Amino acid sequence: MTSELLSKGQNLALPADVLHIDVVLGWAEPVVEVDVSALLLSEAGKVRSDADFVFYNQPESSDGSVRFVGASATEDGAQARITMDLAALEQEVQTVALAGSLTTGTFGELGKITFRVVDAAGRMLAEYITADAVTESAFLFGEIYRRGAQWKVRAVGQGWDSGLAGLATDFGVEIDDEVSTETAEPVAEPGGICTEPASSPGRSVAPEGRPRAEPDTSVLSEPKPPARGRGVRTAKRVVRKAKAIEFTLAENDTWQPARLFSVVGVGAGEEQERRATSALVATMQAVRPFARALCARMGAPAGAFEGYFEVKYERGDAKVIPDAVLRVARGTRLWTGLLEVKTGTGALKREQLEAYLDVARRKKYDAVISLSNDIPAAAGELPVEVDRRKLAKVALRHLSWAEVAHEARMLLAHGGVEDPFEVWLLGELLRYLEHPRSGAREFVDMGRHWVAVRDAVTAGTLRAGDKKALAVAERWASLARHLALRLTAELGVTVKNILPRRYSSDPAARDAACAGQLAAEGVFEAVLRIPDTAGDLEVVADVRTNKVRCRTTIGAPGEGTSGRRLAWLLKQLSDAPGAARIEAVYRSRAMKPVSILMRCVRIRSC
Repeated sequence: MTSELLSKGQNLALPADVLHIDVVLGWAEPVVEVDVSALLLSEAGKVRSDADFVFYNQPESSDGSVRFVGASATEDGAQARITMDLAALEQEVQTVALAGSLTTGTFGELGKITFRVVDAAGRMLAEYITADAVTESAFLFGEIYRRGAQWKVRAVGQGWDSGLAGLATDFGVEIDDEVSTETAEPVAEPGGICTEPASSPGRSVAPEGRPRAEPDTSVLSEPKPPARGRGVRTAKRVVRKAKAIEFTLAENDTWQPARLFSVVGVGAGEEQERRATSALVATMQAVRPFARALCARMGAPAGAFEGYFEVKYERGDAKVIPDAVLRVARGTRLWTGLLEVKTGTGALKREQLEAYLDVARRKKYDAVISLSNDIPAAAGELPVEVDRRKLAKVALRHLSWAEVAHEARMLLAHGGVEDPFEVWLLGELLRYLEHPRSGAREFVDMGRHWVAVRDAVTAGTLRAGDKKALAVAERWASLARHLALRLTAELGVTVKNILPRRYSSDPAARDAACAGQLAAEGVFEAVLRIPDTAGDLEVVADVRTNKVRCRTTIGAPGEGTSGRRLAWLLKQLSDAPGAARIEAVYRSRAMKPVSILMRCVRIRSC
């Protein structure tokens, strides 16, 4: 199935067998927060009640058919997602309008926005790219609407200068923006909806989809919070970094504290998978920010989390036993996912995943999640292809153990867990996962074809279309994404692996281009974008010389005299290491670049 690029006003029929879709709004600036909303409209073009307005302070419709999943950082910037179960939409709802709004600034300042409709497997069905906005602070990007028994998508592109409140009012929503002065943490009053931004689940963009810590408003196993004043909670919680429990009574450094998750006696295969699954799910239950970070990657709402181990289901004459059943409650909504875990060299199997999809569809569950050492080359990619017909009502999502470890490192290094016991517990899980016996590996090697491909590159005999070269190219893409994850955890900012747009949604083309470059030049290349740096970090791995080079290209100043330009350059390099190399690149391709303009040691002596 190929997606279609829509122009303003154009519509497209969705496939009849696709009943579960995600609407994804993407933009290039991760520091900007675009709030995505959905309005369930009747034939009159108005909401039936305020409950038909889905946004960050009211994250799902009353029937659970439309849900605001949250926002996250991506390799291309940031995105926010709304998921829709078309079969569960009430017949009175004829149209679902999808909009975005800004708290400060305008969409004209933001530039291009991408509106995408994807199916449960992450395949793009339709795309609308717009940069038409000027002064608008709210924008209606598209609609999902009925025509008889068929669902269609339409690109709209209409804006409002009056923000989210103005947009919602035009569709019949009653707005109540008054906030009580008697409390510093107001909540919504039943009589109306406050559109002032709140630190709601998934709203703030965080590295690789990590939601920020926030109060739990679910009712699965917690008492209801005390009543507050008018309005919606708007204050963002200050992220605090707690210290782990310290052991101070040992006589000397050789005394080691007891470990919560011991690797002693760990076998392989099923025993390894059971231990890793049990340790992970138990930690998620105890450390709520960690559970929310992982659940956001699974497409689950923020709420009270519970996990159950090896639940048995009937499937015909056979029994189906997933490694775990994950449940999240938020208000009246109950999200359920079946988890299949592999460790070590264990491979995910299509037949097993499809069996879980059948059970999930029969039980009306939301998702099947696979967890293994397979690191997707890009977010949303699946290591195993399944029958697409089984994804009509159930989503299939994949997590790698590298992503699990990444979320743990982010919380431990940059805050979000305030209880010392929870910090210790999360640290124990990370220590266990990092041990070789756990079977939870991060990126290990370039795959079984690496030696043959490397030798062919050295000999100059590698062909771009070689299947082994394509497999190694896919591994390189996984390595680049893994590197971005590790740098994100180390630096505390979202490091993105930047891909050309034509490859971001076409893995086959991406791998072919990488294999072609490897055959022609003998190199792999990756571009990492790190916030608040002078330029993108270009990583070049040269297979022929067995060297890795990192470089940043900076445009020379276009104003002032040559002396002032040189002074600017010297200032930028004042703290550069002495071994750094500087190259001058001419604009004309006919002129070769100077190999070494000057070493920083010499520059500082000028």
